[in-house]
Amino acid sequence: MTANAIAVTRTSLVLRPDAARVLLRPFQPGDAQRVSQIVGRILLLPDEQVSTLLEQICAEFCRRHSQIHKRFQVRFEQVREQVHELLAPDTSLSEQRCQLIGSYFLAEYSLESAALFNPSIVPHPDQTGVQPGAVRFILSLRATGEGHVSSITFRTGVIHPGHRIEVSPPDSFLTEPRQIPNPQYEKPLFGRKLQELGLTGDFARRLTRRLAATFSLQELRNSIDEEMNRERDSGGVLQEDLDTAQGIWLVARSNCEVQFEPHQRISERIIFPATPSQHNGIEDARFVHFRNDDGSSIYYATFTAFDGKVVVPELVETGDFLRFRFTTLNGPAAQNKGMALFPRKIAGRYAMLSRQDNESISLMFSDNVHFWNEREILLKPAFSWELVQIGNCGSPIETEAGWLVLSHGVGPMRKYCIGAFLLDLKDPRKVIGRLAEPLLQPHPEEREGYVPNVVYTCGALLHGRRLIIPYGLADQATGFASVALDDVLAAMRPEAC
Repeated sequence: MTANAIAVTRTSLVLRPDAARVLLRPFQPGDAQRVSQIVGRILLLPDEQVSTLLEQICAEFCRRHSQIHKRFQVRFEQVREQVHELLAPDTSLSEQRCQLIGSYFLAEYSLESAALFNPSIVPHPDQTGVQPGAVRFILSLRATGEGHVSSITFRTGVIHPGHRIEVSPPDSFLTEPRQIPNPQYEKPLFGRKLQELGLTGDFARRLTRRLAATFSLQELRNSIDEEMNRERDSGGVLQEDLDTAQGIWLVARSNCEVQFEPHQRISERIIFPATPSQHNGIEDARFVHFRNDDGSSIYYATFTAFDGKVVVPELVETGDFLRFRFTTLNGPAAQNKGMALFPRKIAGRYAMLSRQDNESISLMFSDNVHFWNEREILLKPAFSWELVQIGNCGSPIETEAGWLVLSHGVGPMRKYCIGAFLLDLKDPRKVIGRLAEPLLQPHPEEREGYVPNVVYTCGALLHGRRLIIPYGLADQATGFASVALDDVLAAMRPEAC
């Protein structure tokens, strides 16, 4: 059987961008002086106008955002810190005026106004009430809005017996998580990252000696301030040490934890860029349900963080999709895009696919999921539809025949197709089968969009003997396809490896 003979079923289900799903985000119209001027004008408004204005704003926006009065109040407190002389704590202001001030420094952001694409799919941690033969899933998607800023959004659904796919309607509200105030850092891992970045001078050594085996972000801030004050008292701060301190603080802030509330539905939860490395987007999260050696499990996702200039591979981990821990991926092999973890350790080590040279698929092993030092090329472009580059399309899927990996290939006219290859279960360095032709390529009705001629996925799910593939359409919307696993395995060509 050839890949062209494989019967791939496309469903009629398509998830499209929804500009009506908006997130309430801080709006900063200028520096502290500009903020003071705006606040000053609001303070001059008579009380009756304040009341009328707030009522009008709430009538217009309260159905688009939950707890909108609380959000106004929280934003007011943040603004107060910027203009504390104008809004000192002892300043007597009505609750309505405070909330009105807060409303002027918030704005709606449409997460999905441009695109909703590049999905990955994993089993939901809660399978309660699901009928036999069905599975509840979580779908992660890359949502792109104004300024081409990407974030991670979620949907839930069920794959029913017979492989019918149902996606639940998304919640109308969107909510960001709250930051965990004191995430814990492990000193040995933190020290390794500083070494890798060349932050190894005398200042860094003195600073790390101050830190405990585990420490919080605030404890790190206190230690940096103490070292800087010590230098000031003994003659002045060296520019080199100031640069090192800023570098260390940037590294720490790139690792954080966030928490959603249990009552918030999964489709309400949005992971918007929050750290310096993510400033311009979180791209192409590849989620995987990872099984630990002791039988427990965790969800990992590798993704690309973009600060506007530099691409950085990062890792997020969660056990319940309520609390997420973001960390940098470290080591000389943690470079470029398209990293995807295997769903379990192999011979006692973590394994991950990657692409460091912009065109080939590599394989890496590590004793620590956060550090990757070496890689070896696994596959190079071979066929006409992938001669520009190849890469993985999500984490490998374990089958009795081997590790099944969906891949993408870029060919003439920058056309993206989805292919597949098979790795040995015990030694994934051995490629034992490969599709010589695309498994999935853009249909005529799928060609047009934000980026034409692209089909792409960040992860599929095996349901019984059928492979469920959510995939991006022209970097704009998301469709679903399914294919018999046995047909894919039968089409693998050992001589194509």
